[in-house]
Amino acid sequence: MFRAIAVLLCVLTAGIAQSEPGYRIVATTGMVEDIVRNVAGDRAEVVGLMGPGVDPHLYKPTRSDIKELRAAEVVFYNGLLLEGKMADALISAATSGKKVYAVTELLSEDSLLEPEEFDGLYDPHVWMDPDAWSQAVGVVRDKLAEFDPAGKDEYEQNAASYTSKLDALSSYAEHVLESVPEGRRVLVTAHDAFNYFGKRFGYEVVGIQGISTESEAGVRDIEKLVDLLVENEIGAVFVESTVSERNISALIAGAKARGHTVVIGGELFSDAMGNAGTYEGTYIGMIDHNVTTIARALGGEAPKLGMTGELSDK
Repeated sequence: MFRAIAVLLCVLTAGIAQSEPGYRIVATTGMVEDIVRNVAGDRAEVVGLMGPGVDPHLYKPTRSDIKELRAAEVVFYNGLLLEGKMADALISAATSGKKVYAVTELLSEDSLLEPEEFDGLYDPHVWMDPDAWSQAVGVVRDKLAEFDPAGKDEYEQNAASYTSKLDALSSYAEHVLESVPEGRRVLVTAHDAFNYFGKRFGYEVVGIQGISTESEAGVRDIEKLVDLLVENEIGAVFVESTVSERNISALIAGAKARGHTVVIGGELFSDAMGNAGTYEGTYIGMIDHNVTTIARALGGEAPKLGMTGELSDK
């Protein structure tokens, strides 16, 4: 009897040990973290540095972030200078023996956007196109398999499952965004985070600020956008969860002074996802929210609760 109990305890203990994460991963942004969590599954502990409402363009690593990076064995970041103020911390992690990878490293130059104001650098907001973001899943899959060969099959299965969900998201986005009348397919937002979105879905995208939120919009920029709104009879503009509404408010006031009514079509998630534990706090929920909000505000047809019926009913 005692021997049977001892054997049972060994089996239970072994099961617990196998379920515990084998190593630690740190991800910078929520969008990168979401990929890593989906691909790594239960084989690793995943820690994200930037939460909801955090602007990665301006983010500086805290002492606790440095501690997390030191404790990690693998680090994933977006790249393309999105986390510019974290460069020293990421370099330090790499030189100290950590495996540090940019999830955008497999994207071809042909698929990247190179805005004039970026002077030879690329637009980092790749996640706004679900098809392009699917390529980042492959980077995470392959790097985790290199680091933990025993989990290769699991990583491949998890990545395939996640990619299929991104394919469904892309199809939904294309369908509802096509329902917006062609003349209204103009997306005016707080800053230029949606250019990959515009390229993928055929929308003209105009940001009051530039690619980075460090840039400032001037009076002439506001005036030009007011002209655009009035001349094209655009009735909705959008605020962002990580950017001040000040410039959007000035835009609405300027249009009103010209006799044209413009409303806020909704708040979009640009550089960060929604609250943790919510559907919008996932990458799929983030994009579902954006495309559903945009389509409905610009005169298209989309279900109020989005692709899966999980959007918050606000």
